[in-house]
Amino acid sequence: MAARHCSRPRRICILLLLTVSSFGFAQTYTVTDLGNSLGGTSSGARGINSSGQITGYATRSGNTVTNVFLYSNGKMTGLGSLGGTTAIGNGINSSGQIAGYSTNANGIYRAFVTNGNQLTDIGDLGGGSSDAYGVNDLGQVVGASELANFETHPFLYTNGKMTDLGTLGSHGAGDWNVGQGINNAGQVVGTSYDATGNFFGFIWSNGIMHKLPTLGGPWSQGYAINSLGQATGLGYLSNGTAHAFLFSGGRMIDLGTVDTTKFGTSWGFGINDSGIVVGQSTFKSTYHAFVYSGGRIKDLNRLIPAGSGWILQSAYSVNNNGQIAGEGTINGKIHGFLLTPQ
Repeated sequence: MAARHCSRPRRICILLLLTVSSFGFAQTYTVTDLGNSLGGTSSGARGINSSGQITGYATRSGNTVTNVFLYSNGKMTGLGSLGGTTAIGNGINSSGQIAGYSTNANGIYRAFVTNGNQLTDIGDLGGGSSDAYGVNDLGQVVGASELANFETHPFLYTNGKMTDLGTLGSHGAGDWNVGQGINNAGQVVGTSYDATGNFFGFIWSNGIMHKLPTLGGPWSQGYAINSLGQATGLGYLSNGTAHAFLFSGGRMIDLGTVDTTKFGTSWGFGINDSGIVVGQSTFKSTYHAFVYSGGRIKDLNRLIPAGSGWILQSAYSVNNNGQIAGEGTINGKIHGFLLTPQ
């Protein structure tokens, strides 16, 4: 399952399965503009499933309200919110079930999962607010929730119950400990602080939270995990910058950036079962979406038709067919996109 970049304030915040020698990065993509059929001008895609269904957010008329959407068979359907003005779908499983977060009528953020086209509040760990970021094919949901003592912990929601996954030792009310992605084996990837105030990516499996390494610097963050237990996120280097990584077979692989500067930064947001990673990288004074496969990182803007008008800024999710969902700008507007391999 893919996991999503945190878009709320205070959040820490492709090649197909083919050989590089056969196709390399000659692979190109068609771009589908998801647009906005909910009345506003902006949209963003966050999660894509194996059938090419997509979820994310779209603004309503006036652009002051965002609602969850389901994009399926070329049509965007608004799913509303939990009564508030902000709602976003972050993850979608193979049956089209969506997990995300929404404000309620009191302006409090609440995690939800869909039942059909209905958003269902799945509760919290005692502190009142919660967010969901990933959902697997069993309907298990992961995210973060406040506790009664105002700490924030990652959770696993399964069979109607939300379970606290604990932390790497965090005991600070201001620490953001979160589950970002989950695979069908129930392994969870996310980020947690330890007792010294440093934060690390983690993989939680069978009741145990395992700390992910860094890329030589002090910190790391975890965003997505595939069915093989490979994970992606970002790790800090000794020079203070951070790069996207692929964690596989106990190894932390630096994916680099598409930026030509020494201090470029990248984030790995999504990974499929072939180990293809998608994400975002600094590029000069802006951000560009990237795909990583076969030991190379490539700017997705170079793999779409020239003159399309798009600047692809962030790729958040990639399915096992190589389709990619994300967001960028076209004609000065922020829109979600779907990339389909040609």
